[in-house]
Amino acid sequence: MPKIESDLFAFLVQLGITVSTKRHAALFTVADSQTLRGEIAGGHTKNLFLKDKKDNFFLVTVDEEAEVDLKQIHHVIGAAGRVSFGKPDMLMELLGVVPGAVTVFGLLNDTGCRVKMVLDEALMDNAIINAHPLTNEATTSIAASDLVKFIKATGHDPVILKVSA
Repeated sequence: MPKIESDLFAFLVQLGITVSTKRHAALFTVADSQTLRGEIAGGHTKNLFLKDKKDNFFLVTVDEEAEVDLKQIHHVIGAAGRVSFGKPDMLMELLGVVPGAVTVFGLLNDTGCRVKMVLDEALMDNAIINAHPLTNEATTSIAASDLVKFIKATGHDPVILKVSA
């Protein structure tokens, strides 16, 4: 059974990480989430759950406005050849979320560390980063440095690369 929002918040408290969370109607796309601009400060994320031909999985988190060349990204992230989007069943198995709720916080569910975490360096220029807390019915704001601390605490080694154009 995947961990849920309350598990995430308990984990963050254990790490001494303070966050704020805003509840809202379910958001499935970046366009949906842009209706909240002005209400939630900081960088807003777009998440790409990708897989290469050798079944290596990647979570690439970029700014919501970022443009990513999916035909070339494999060169940047170290994938074995071209990548495609991971299937919903693997998304649930590895990150414990459904399409439309993909989030860096899903790494809490990847206890086997099968997903390589890639953060876009442009996103990391934000002092505050916003992501769904394992549900697309809320947005959690976290300091960029605390986001890295969270990722490392899940056993993942975040890689910060220039992913976006």
